[in-house]
Amino acid sequence: MKKLFYILISFICLAQVNAQTYSVEAIADTNSILIGEQINISLKTTYTVNEGAISIGFPTLYDTINQYVEIVNKTKIDTLIPNKEEPYTFLQEQIITVTSFDSGYYAIPPFLFVVNNDTIASEPILIEVQTMPVDTAQAIFDIKGIIDEPFSITDWLKDNWWWLVAILVLAIVIIWVIKYLKNRKPEEIIEEVVPQIPEHIIALEKLEKIKEEKLWQEGKVKLYHSHISEILREYIENRYQVNALEETTSEILHGLRLQNISPELMNKLTQTLTLADLVKFAKEQPLANENEMSIGAAIEFVNTTKLIITESKDAN
Repeated sequence: MKKLFYILISFICLAQVNAQTYSVEAIADTNSILIGEQINISLKTTYTVNEGAISIGFPTLYDTINQYVEIVNKTKIDTLIPNKEEPYTFLQEQIITVTSFDSGYYAIPPFLFVVNNDTIASEPILIEVQTMPVDTAQAIFDIKGIIDEPFSITDWLKDNWWWLVAILVLAIVIIWVIKYLKNRKPEEIIEEVVPQIPEHIIALEKLEKIKEEKLWQEGKVKLYHSHISEILREYIENRYQVNALEETTSEILHGLRLQNISPELMNKLTQTLTLADLVKFAKEQPLANENEMSIGAAIEFVNTTKLIITESKDAN
C-alpha cells in the first residue's frame, strides 16, 4: 500500500510539472560598443500553460547595473502568444537600454526572474567598451579661446522682446482680475452631494447590460469577452486596490493570492480571464456554453466578493 501511495504521489507531481513549462533569458543585441553608445538587452520569459495559473515576476531594475554600466531606458512588459495552438505558449518581453562611459570589459550579472515563487537566473552577459582611437602622431592643440563680441541694447531687444510683451500682458491680466474681484458680487455656493455608488453595483449593472446586448449571439465574440474582462479588471482594481487594468492575467491572479477568495471562485476567475485572453489574442472560438459560463462566472465573482457596508460602517 505504501508503494502504491508513493507511486500515486509521483504521478500527481509529474502531472503538475508537465502542466506548466517555462524558460527565461537575457539577450544583448551586441557585445562591443564605443564609449557612450548603447546596448539593447531583451529580457524574455516563455511559458506554456495547460491548466491553472502561472505567476511571472520580472527582475527589479534600478538606474545602474553596477558602477560602470547604467540603464538609460526600459520598456513596459509586453505579452505575445507565438503559439496559437493548444497548449498555448505565452511570451513576455521587456527591453532595457544600457550604456557605459568607462572603457574595459564588464560583466552584467544574471537577471533574476521569479516564477511561481522560484527564482530563475538568466545567463550573464559580457560587454566590451572601447575608446575612440587617438592618432598620437598628430600634435595636440589647446581649445580656442572665447571670441568677444560687441553688445548693444538693440541686440538684447531682438533676443528678449517677447519677455517685455509677456510682462505687459501679465500686468494687464493682473489689473483686470483685481478689478473683477472688487466689483463682483459674492455668490452663494451650493455643494451638491453625489452619493458614491458601490463598485459591485456598477460592475453588476454593466454585466447585465452585456447580457441584454447579446453580443456573442450576433457573432461579436471578441467584443463580448473583452467587455467581460474589462469589467472584471475594473472591479478588481477598485475592490482590492490591484492595478488590474494595466497588468496581465497572471499578474492579477498573483496579486489576489492573499485575498480571502475561495479556490473554486479563483479557478472560475482564472478560466474567465484566460478565455478572454485567448479570444482576444489567439482568435479562440468558444462554445455557446462557454460564453454563458463566462458571464455567469463574472456575476458570481462580483456577488461573492462584494464589499458589504453595515449600519455601523464596518466592512465585511
